[in-house]
Amino acid sequence: MNAAPDGSVIQREAPRPDLLAFEIKDKITKPDIEWMSSVTDTAMQAHGKIDMLIIMSNYEGSDLGATFDGYAASVKARSVAHIQRYVVVGAPTMAKAMINLSGMIMPVETKTFDLDEEPAAWAWLAQAPTAAS
Repeated sequence: MNAAPDGSVIQREAPRPDLLAFEIKDKITKPDIEWMSSVTDTAMQAHGKIDMLIIMSNYEGSDLGATFDGYAASVKARSVAHIQRYVVVGAPTMAKAMINLSGMIMPVETKTFDLDEEPAAWAWLAQAPTAAS
């Protein structure tokens, strides 16, 4: 497991190199969002298409610097062309609605799970992507 500089984000082990799994454990700081963006950017460059799993075990928001970080925003914008499936476990209600809505309008297959459904999220990602992905 790799951890971001301030520890609000850790990279969880994944069963394949084109699946990134991150756990949010606290309020996200600017150094941590930049670290997470760098890991994601590297994976997108290495694999072209990736899947991403975010586990929000103790998400407490983001620092202002993390919210408006330019590098993180650029990686996020480019990720639409590289992320096949985006799965979030434990998203707050409003975030869950936004994630599910974005899946309807962007070429990224999205899915949300409650925190106690983390094993189901891993199992869903173990399946082959749908033809729409």
